[in-house]
Amino acid sequence: MAYTAKNFSSLIGSPGLSETLLKNHFTLYEGYVANTNKLLDLLSKKAKDATNPEYAEIKRHFGWEFDGMRLHEYYFENLGGKTAIDKAGKLGKKLAEKFGSYEAWEEDFKATGKMRGVGWIILYQDNVTGDLFNVWIGEHDAGHLAGCRPLLVMDVWEHAFMIDYGLKRPDYIEAFFKNINWEVVQGRLS
Repeated sequence: MAYTAKNFSSLIGSPGLSETLLKNHFTLYEGYVANTNKLLDLLSKKAKDATNPEYAEIKRHFGWEFDGMRLHEYYFENLGGKTAIDKAGKLGKKLAEKFGSYEAWEEDFKATGKMRGVGWIILYQDNVTGDLFNVWIGEHDAGHLAGCRPLLVMDVWEHAFMIDYGLKRPDYIEAFFKNINWEVVQGRLS
């Protein structure tokens, strides 16, 4: 099976995210899709030999490329919104229940995004308990909460903001929040 890059060009024109930034980001995402496919092809041609260092390294690197692909899809899919969250809706109520209020959740999510370093900020839902967590993920393929569903994904690698914001990550985070598609995020809630 080969993966196909999704078209996110409808996001061009999003407030606070320039066309140049978005097109560069789309190109990076397309690279993850292409590399995922290349690794799948290589793995299909290699003997399943755990003692072969080449096989082992391809197998290890697959998670990096696949998660890079998938996290970018979550990220782009949860952008493009034009309306604020419905605080009386299912997600708004769940955030208030877990964090005390929507505003307390937003403050925690943004604070997590402003932490030093690169990676992803993900609002996860535990598939077992339904609990919600704001989590920092430093590498695509490490640190994810097992058995949890990503609801909202924010990219905080430099490529996501430096063209437009330089080192002003908090300004990017504000632009990100203005573009969240809350319908998509709520649709991920189980």
